[in-house]
Amino acid sequence: MRTLLGSIGRLSRAAILPLLLAGAGAQASTPAAAAAAAASAPAKAAAPAPRAADPTMVRLPSGAVVAADIGQILQRGELVVAMLGTDSPPFFYMEGDKLVGTDVRMAEQIAGELKVPVRFDRSAKSFNEVVEIVARGDADLGISKLSRTLARAQSVRFTDPYLSLNHALILNRLEFAKLSRDKPLPWVVRNLTGSVGVIAKSSFADFAVRNFPKAKITPYPGWGDVLAAVKKGEVVGAYRDEFEIRRILRADPSLALTLRTVTLKDLDDTLGIAVGVRSPTLLAFLNQFLAQRAEKLTVESVLAELK
Repeated sequence: MRTLLGSIGRLSRAAILPLLLAGAGAQASTPAAAAAAAASAPAKAAAPAPRAADPTMVRLPSGAVVAADIGQILQRGELVVAMLGTDSPPFFYMEGDKLVGTDVRMAEQIAGELKVPVRFDRSAKSFNEVVEIVARGDADLGISKLSRTLARAQSVRFTDPYLSLNHALILNRLEFAKLSRDKPLPWVVRNLTGSVGVIAKSSFADFAVRNFPKAKITPYPGWGDVLAAVKKGEVVGAYRDEFEIRRILRADPSLALTLRTVTLKDLDDTLGIAVGVRSPTLLAFLNQFLAQRAEKLTVESVLAELK
């Protein structure tokens, strides 16, 4: 009997010991101990802050995310293109009640890539006014046989050239002979001291000041006025790109009796599309469009478009 009770006693003490140890551990879990344990535990990483919306991107109703400068065109539902109000065949001109031409065709193709219609703003009375309309943000693009000049590049961005033309002069033979007096033609042209006619507020009005510093630069309202002045001898010559100069004698070969042309092979007039300074993605899009475009313009292909 005593043996049995002793066994029970021993078993009870063995069973009680773990319970006593567990109780001691539970008593150790005081507030101070919990705080110490929490301090020694690795800190949890803070939840990341919500990502701010990118102001350069917009989400369209379709769910597509595009750059903001292109998104405003798509959300508006049309591409607005500034173009000179005066026709300049074959780049842009009215054929009946329809606006046509190489620049018009290009604008329509760009709008087609964006899947929106194109609207032409022809309120500009000069090439510089086309640039100003784009600079103000009243048009998305300026496509108007625009020369890329340093002055214009201060208010808009230009794409890569879509057509490069040499500078050229058309000279009144009699008036030019008075200046040349048997001197070499290149020397006389580079040191021109007579009067040179240009279109007012055009790229060639700026080019003339830089390239003919000794000449008197005379601006006229339009190209027809400049040509009339050359024919009358009011100015020695007219200054513009080779396309416009070559088309004069192409249209009327008899003028070669009184007028002569000179092409300045070392001076280029590069035509580009004007874009607002806040439209970097649109500019990149247009450059990619021009690089992939199958139709590459040359002076010969543009002359062939004349009717």
